[in-house]
Amino acid sequence: MINVPKGTKDMLPAESYKWQKVEATAHKIAKLYNAKQIRTPVFESAELYLRSVGESSDIVSKEMYVFEDKGGRRMALRPEGTAGVVRSYIENNLGETLPLKTYYIESIYRYEQPQAGRYREHFQFGTEYFGSPLPEFDVEVISMAHDFLREMGFENLAVKINSIGCPTCRKEYNKALREFLAKNADRLCGDCKRRAETNPLRALDCKVPSCQEIHKTAPKISDYLCDDCKAHHASVMHGLEKIGIKYENDDKLVRGLDYYTRTVFEFNDGGLALMGGGRYDSLCEELGGKPTPCVGFGCGIERLLAAADARGISFKKDSPDVFVAAQCDAVRGECTRIVKELRRAGISAETDLMGKSLKAQFKYADRQGYKYVITLGENELNSGVYGMKRMSDGQTNEIHGSDVAKDVGRILWQK
Repeated sequence: MINVPKGTKDMLPAESYKWQKVEATAHKIAKLYNAKQIRTPVFESAELYLRSVGESSDIVSKEMYVFEDKGGRRMALRPEGTAGVVRSYIENNLGETLPLKTYYIESIYRYEQPQAGRYREHFQFGTEYFGSPLPEFDVEVISMAHDFLREMGFENLAVKINSIGCPTCRKEYNKALREFLAKNADRLCGDCKRRAETNPLRALDCKVPSCQEIHKTAPKISDYLCDDCKAHHASVMHGLEKIGIKYENDDKLVRGLDYYTRTVFEFNDGGLALMGGGRYDSLCEELGGKPTPCVGFGCGIERLLAAADARGISFKKDSPDVFVAAQCDAVRGECTRIVKELRRAGISAETDLMGKSLKAQFKYADRQGYKYVITLGENELNSGVYGMKRMSDGQTNEIHGSDVAKDVGRILWQK
């Protein structure tokens, strides 16, 4: 027997309605914000991620799936969503009219230790906004994330925010942070020691408890921000206050990707991390495009659904409308005709395809959650009048075969 690969998971029919709720909510909120969907290839040149995510990041150094194609090109499965969208923005000259607001729902691949809500193949809802350096741009993206999570049913929302500065002010901060990490090198994990040399800011994102305790006394980036970055951060916080979004200023929040500048943020619901993002004003230029300020976020769908379960958030299943049950083989053709007519009228319908007994057909319809069952036998076929039973209480209505869609629709949609 061949099993599902380690770190991956089948989305089963019994769970698909939850995923459809997430996707429908993402489309709904994106439409409210005038964001347009974009889809990029599941694999790209590995160089794209080396230049964007950063060679020193865990994603590139440890987790990225890299392979050589038959043409000898070094390719990589998509380990995050932003780089591919930025590549597409540049390649397809999408910046003619700004701002440009995009969003995506796509698979992400990282070779990491599987754990609850985190898989080697997982799916992400994300957005990327192009065009404005103003703090209102940051607030708009955070607002979109907030509205999405509220629509999903999370109520105890708070967003952690921080500014990690621009390349100018971060240069001095990195110098101070390297000195701090060097003084504590004997107590740090191997990753933090490596990051101290390659990208000291990333050390603050370490998940090892002993390192987290040491990092509590690290220099604060807020003490090194230039005047422009301080003003930008203050305006973002003011903007969040104006629209009623609660936030916590967390000077240890850095996120896990090298391309971020200034604003970074992370949404939590009562301590459960749900999604995060930030500003990346240099990435377009680094990938060969014109300088273009950008802000975005990413939300892991598996993690979101696990958090919803932990919060007791339930999603309503859509019940199918009508099952057409055949009492005998002679009426199966008419059952098929009725089902086709109902579907043309926008009514979900099904009939028996397995040759089951009438009792078994009713049992199937009940298990599938059908609202109504139409029973058809030779007498009904001859009279042209059929009985439609409501499964919740057994109430039966008469419908006519000559106008079945109209009669069924009247009963389904009656007030």
